[in-house]
Amino acid sequence: MDYQVILSPKALGDLEIIIRYIAHDNPEAARKICQRLLEKTKELSQFPFKRQKVSEFDEPDIRQLILKPYRIIYRVEEDKKQVSIARFWHASRFSPEL
Repeated sequence: MDYQVILSPKALGDLEIIIRYIAHDNPEAARKICQRLLEKTKELSQFPFKRQKVSEFDEPDIRQLILKPYRIIYRVEEDKKQVSIARFWHASRFSPEL
């Protein structure tokens, strides 16, 4: 059974910030990166534990998917069959806050 993938309010805010920042110089590139990030999240509906743990957190249900230079940080809620996207985080930034 596939997991449902949902975006947290913080993740949606992250996407908005990313889009605005890139769109300032290149609106088409902003649209493309947003689309690619959202497409990557769909991959998590199957085998969400396949991805690596987040080193900053010592919790087996917090994982990440890399789409350079971004980290898609998510929590697997196995009992709900749900993947909650917590953050879209630029790799050059300090440690993510959930």
